[in-house]
Amino acid sequence: MPATLDTVLGQATALETLRRALATGRTHHAYLFDGPEGVGKERAAFGLAQCLVCERPSAGLACGSCSACGRAVPAEPGGLPLHPDIAVLGRGLYEPAQIGRKTPESREISIDQVRTIVLSRAAFPPHEGRARVFIVRAADELGVSAANALLKTLEEPHRATTFVLLTARKGSLLSTIRSRALALRFGALPLAVVAEVLVAGGLAPEAAARAAADSGGSVARARELADAEISAALDGFIGRVRAAIDAPSASEAYALAEDGKKGKAELPLLLGGLALAFARDAREAARGRGAASPEVHAGRYDLAMRAMKQLHANGSTQLVMESLLLGLRASAR
Repeated sequence: MPATLDTVLGQATALETLRRALATGRTHHAYLFDGPEGVGKERAAFGLAQCLVCERPSAGLACGSCSACGRAVPAEPGGLPLHPDIAVLGRGLYEPAQIGRKTPESREISIDQVRTIVLSRAAFPPHEGRARVFIVRAADELGVSAANALLKTLEEPHRATTFVLLTARKGSLLSTIRSRALALRFGALPLAVVAEVLVAGGLAPEAAARAAADSGGSVARARELADAEISAALDGFIGRVRAAIDAPSASEAYALAEDGKKGKAELPLLLGGLALAFARDAREAARGRGAASPEVHAGRYDLAMRAMKQLHANGSTQLVMESLLLGLRASAR
């Protein structure tokens, strides 16, 4: 079985930095893997952790076949590893009772999780391996008190401890957290790589190519788009937005904003698809096709991306949608 780090595709620069540090035994005590969702950040994080706990490393790299390597990586995406020296943090990842809470973590990674998963272990040497690794999924979801509780450990970790923070929204992290970690950028994947991954997962080449074309270089997004139900919902949403832009009155815009409250969970995905649609419109306009100018479509893309950021910042779904749709209508005038 290949080592996990060797299965990360399309991220040569980030991987070279990690391999060089592993080969010299000079890995940083805290990394910040920054980039879009679905481009290999989490796989790379577990690949790094695997290298650090491997029982038979070669030039700092994991063998991929020892017991530690097998337990370092979750069996299923989004799962937890079995190795006792690799811990994962993530919003809602644990039952409230497991981290000393009475209520679920619905909005953020709580200070209770940081205390239970990190602070209770970070001062001690690894349980069985050569290192202890903490991986924080969506680190931008750390609550302010949780981030502050993590700061001292990030500043003065145990010598055998490594943190890997993952984020698609680096600017949402506290500056004090960002300054204590070495940032590695994970870019959007080439569309051919996205399609290759989908085909390897069993999707027909034609369907994989279609999903990859609208994925923005994200395997996670491409998998969602390959789902017929999600694809139909996205097409319907984009159609309603376009109709609301061109409608003689704003009534359709307000109706769509009202409906947004009912599908709040899937709205970020829909807005991402809308932004990509506007980006395609801008490219077509640059080729002399379509009535509106490339600048108009680029402005619409910016509006859609701003709406996504506002939603991630827990903005009111209806107000975010109303602002977006009224802004889009103004762009058509």
